[in-house]
Amino acid sequence: MTKKYTQEDLNKILWGAADSSRIQLNGADYMNYVLPMLFFKYLSDKSKQEHEEYKKRFGNDEKRIEEKMKLSRFYLPLKSSFDYIYSILEQDNLGEEINKALHRIEDTNKEKLEGVFSVDFNSESTLGKLNERNKMLRHLVQDFTKIDLSDVSDDIIGNSYMYMIERFGADAGKKAGEFFTVRNVAKLVAKLAEPKPGARICDPCSGSGGLLLLAGEEVEKQSSKNYALYGQESTGSTYQLARMNMFLHDKDSARLEWGDTLNNPLLVENDHLMKFDTIVSNPPFSLKKWGAEQAEGDKYNRFWRGIPPKDKGDFAFITHMVETAKAKTGRIAVIVPHGVLFRSGAEGKIREQLIKENIIDAVIGLPSGLFQTTGIPVAILIIDRSREKGGENESKKDIFFVEASKEFKANKAQNILTEENIDKIYSTYKNRKNVAKFARKVDFKELEENDFNLNITRYVDTFVEEEPVDIKANLKELAELEPELQKLEKQMVVYLKELGIK
Repeated sequence: MTKKYTQEDLNKILWGAADSSRIQLNGADYMNYVLPMLFFKYLSDKSKQEHEEYKKRFGNDEKRIEEKMKLSRFYLPLKSSFDYIYSILEQDNLGEEINKALHRIEDTNKEKLEGVFSVDFNSESTLGKLNERNKMLRHLVQDFTKIDLSDVSDDIIGNSYMYMIERFGADAGKKAGEFFTVRNVAKLVAKLAEPKPGARICDPCSGSGGLLLLAGEEVEKQSSKNYALYGQESTGSTYQLARMNMFLHDKDSARLEWGDTLNNPLLVENDHLMKFDTIVSNPPFSLKKWGAEQAEGDKYNRFWRGIPPKDKGDFAFITHMVETAKAKTGRIAVIVPHGVLFRSGAEGKIREQLIKENIIDAVIGLPSGLFQTTGIPVAILIIDRSREKGGENESKKDIFFVEASKEFKANKAQNILTEENIDKIYSTYKNRKNVAKFARKVDFKELEENDFNLNITRYVDTFVEEEPVDIKANLKELAELEPELQKLEKQMVVYLKELGIK
């Protein structure tokens, strides 16, 4: 009988299994071994469960069982299961055998899983010499063998996978930003993006895919599974994590591409950039060497508003998103560093152009310390192409500012955006009404007078007056304390003499 896990149980068990096998690898590198191993165990357990179900129907007719299993979502050929690896656990070439088993799975399921196990389980340079390598792999296999994933729902295993990514992210420090966005920040971004049923949803810097999946969940809250997910990611190992993430969440149809979004966008159709209803993203902050040299000759003419500085790629990503959002309907929710709001030069000109196009809908300032990657405060830009000429919201001419830098729960490692904080920020945005020291609508004229600077505190006054000081009362209190002070000074002189100090 298989064990039924709660979400909390499975999270705890999986993390315990992963952490107990740890050797001297940093969080990001170790994650690249543990998560494929988890995925391998999931495939094996689900395949074994399916085999048992067919056996009940067809008895010992293995040929018929195999024919049926080959028609399934995936198929594991001979010598490619977790049980097989466990049976040869003491072999010296264990890492090599794991690689072979995983490659057999890829070759048999080319359409869905080709290349997904990109990590080398026999790597001496990463995992160490033979004995050290085998010790880690044996512990990992033994710990995962104890966990039965055959009867775990896609929701629970998918959420556990994302939980593991976040736990590894906490350990990976600055490197964490390459593969995930803190879950509660991602939830707020997905909510603000407001994807609708039927939406094409894209993240051009998709990392391990968590933000895309949360945007999809926003559609499912509307009792609809009618949406499509698209993403592009530049780091190969992270791209493979995203593919596994989609598979575990039963989103095999998501189209993910591996490559540099700015220099080689791969989400294209009929030689044109694909257009999306909803775009959510947390692109790298102020990316250096993003490709400014090639931008002028961009075949898609994305940078017609101006070319961002070569050492700051923020507006390059924003520009790409605007150009790939559907005209007159597309929406974007993107996390940006505060410099995007006020830096001058080329960035100032691009920002001015976007404001004049009337597509910047809101600027939401978040607290500092929300990310492992940086302690700086960040903002979310809401860009709404339905506000441009001919769009449904063409008449909306203001920008809504929310100063939410104090909306967090303090934590030792990093600050946390709670559900209460998320609800307050989102409801304030939806109501679009001025709230003293928190939110304010600003019209075009005022923006123009401020040279199109979007620095939030220019528009939302957060100054809190201190209580006036009663000088007379303070002087009276000091006068009353004077005799006591003189008494203490005399006592101190006596003590110092006793200690032989003059």
